[in-house]
Amino acid sequence: MFANLLIILASSLVVIALFRRLQLPPVLGYLCVGLAVGPTALDWVNDSEDLPDLAELGVVFLLFSLGLEFSLSKMFALRRVVFGLGSLQVLGCGVLLGGLLMAFGVSPNIALLLGAGLALSSTAIVSKELGSLGEIFSSHGQNAIGVLLFQDVVAVLLLTLVPVFAGSSEHAWYWALPLTLGKTLLLFVGLLLAARWLLPRLFREVAASHSAELFVLLALVIVLLTAWLTHLLGLSPALGAFLAGMLLGESHYRHQIEADIRPFRDILLGLFFVSIGMLIDLQLFISHSLLILGLTLTLMLTKGCVVAALVKLRGSDRETAWRSGLALAQGGEFCFALMAQMQQSRLIPDELNGLLLAATFCSMLLTPLLLRAAPSIALRLHRKPNQQVQLEAITALNAELRDHAVICGYGRVGQSIGRFLHREQQAFIALDDNPERVQEAATEDSSVHYGDCRRGALLSAVGLERARLVVIAVDNTEVALVVLKEARRINADVPILVRTRDDSQLAELKAAGASEVVPELLESSLMLASHALILLGIPDQQVQARVDDVRHNRYRLLHGFYPRATPDEEAPINPD
Repeated sequence: MFANLLIILASSLVVIALFRRLQLPPVLGYLCVGLAVGPTALDWVNDSEDLPDLAELGVVFLLFSLGLEFSLSKMFALRRVVFGLGSLQVLGCGVLLGGLLMAFGVSPNIALLLGAGLALSSTAIVSKELGSLGEIFSSHGQNAIGVLLFQDVVAVLLLTLVPVFAGSSEHAWYWALPLTLGKTLLLFVGLLLAARWLLPRLFREVAASHSAELFVLLALVIVLLTAWLTHLLGLSPALGAFLAGMLLGESHYRHQIEADIRPFRDILLGLFFVSIGMLIDLQLFISHSLLILGLTLTLMLTKGCVVAALVKLRGSDRETAWRSGLALAQGGEFCFALMAQMQQSRLIPDELNGLLLAATFCSMLLTPLLLRAAPSIALRLHRKPNQQVQLEAITALNAELRDHAVICGYGRVGQSIGRFLHREQQAFIALDDNPERVQEAATEDSSVHYGDCRRGALLSAVGLERARLVVIAVDNTEVALVVLKEARRINADVPILVRTRDDSQLAELKAAGASEVVPELLESSLMLASHALILLGIPDQQVQARVDDVRHNRYRLLHGFYPRATPDEEAPINPD
């Protein structure tokens, strides 16, 4: 066991460092490590009974951390997504994939069971990647998480149905279904009572002791205890961990709990992905490469299109629909467990099992790359039938406008800029891809249009060639880069101001053509520093001079916006 862990951790150290250098997702590195050290490749790691248990703990900790981000109110708000979209996704994908398996000669019952298993997506990969991309609370992120929660319950049900089809179960399927749902409800009620009455008292006592060790121990005990109790009920331990995290997310200790368990979560989750990679037979990729490629594409296209269609039918825009489909297009870890159990029960042939495992692995391998490329893919797929009509209408409306400002993104920052421009009677056009935000703004201002500002045709329609200034106020640096390049292609001379959170991509934005980049963290730090100095007794004029020096050196283009204070002029730190 210890030798296996040493080999896995040492290999992961080298591979993950290489993947970081190449700016590739760490998940891909862990999967490749498992594939390389597994029995079908280098065969460095021997079979161990403890390794799958340790790997499963990674998913448990991940779902617990994710639950901390969700409050109970948010969970209730997602009930339509969890039970509505989730059930339709499993049903639709299961029937289609089961039908394809029946076409290859698999018996109907086994095909539908296996099709439902293939309909499940990877909770671990999708949750981790959405979290790292900061898209958990986006529209497509919430769709994905809601569906994944429903899939966890379905996965438990499918595992209980395998003995039924194999003829070795005590219960029929019509008893297994309500039994599983009843256990889930019982678990939720029990955890709700514990979170309301028991856990706050425990955390209060531990926090009062001012012992970091006790706090870490209590957090670990809660995670492992909920997972163990859920396992005793015959449910997925990850589901119980999520519910416990969600209920603890209402407390004041959520951030400290999350920080304490993060090291355990990341290491154990890495072991999980390594264990997934070890299940794959490398020889199959050599002997049946084209067949595996075909199965992978069929699986991902079927699931992605079904999810996109369902999300669109629920009233979402096409971009959200496609990005939800791309997030849930892969196979999942529960599919591995289901196929392993079905193979042990002799329900599916070994060759078909190996091919489906390889296709599922490939789909999981592609998912991190798909999620990173999702904005551009969705943009290519997002084509409205009346797109040309809208462009012509916008072009006609702004045909006479010259020397105006173009604001890309009309959130809080864009709206603040718009109000300043309106007070100074400066003409501007704003673009935003949030239809609700545009509708609200349209009641007060007709200069706000719906559209994706990454589209060059739309930027031309609002007269960017004749614009005096462009302000990119979107809260996403990757999107800002695309908009910046399109704007520079249309008008090479117009000044372009870019809003960003920090200086991490300053050089890239400047190289793409930004006239000036304004980081939010710098401005907030200047404000905090100035207030701190004033409270420490430093004269207002001296503080203002220090702040102006920083701004003067930092903003070459904008230094004139912040005139230096003179001894005869006292400029207030906060004009309000």
